[in-house]
Amino acid sequence: MNITVYGIPNCDTVKKARAWLDEQGVAYVFHDYKKQGVPLARLDGWMQQLGWEPLLNRKGTTWRKLDAERQASIQDAASARDLMVAQPSVIRRPVVEHPGGVLVGFDAEEWGRALA
Repeated sequence: MNITVYGIPNCDTVKKARAWLDEQGVAYVFHDYKKQGVPLARLDGWMQQLGWEPLLNRKGTTWRKLDAERQASIQDAASARDLMVAQPSVIRRPVVEHPGGVLVGFDAEEWGRALA
């Protein structure tokens, strides 16, 4: 099974997700947004499959640091994409591509069902 985990290595949720995968014996490739950038074709595919809202982390530090005007300007897929490309830390993490689809965020039960 080909699994790619996209995220930032020092993110607590990504750390938990990677530890869970290791504990389950699930092999994966890690794509570091900070070192490798956001893969634009993948981002577009995730947005097409899931919509832009589940990918935009409005609870994280990066979002909260944006001024109110910038936050208010994110109204559609195009504006959300521009922000996610410019500031990858605003993408909800991790994003996981697996043969059955895409997972966003870490939920052990959901991952257990999807990756079994």
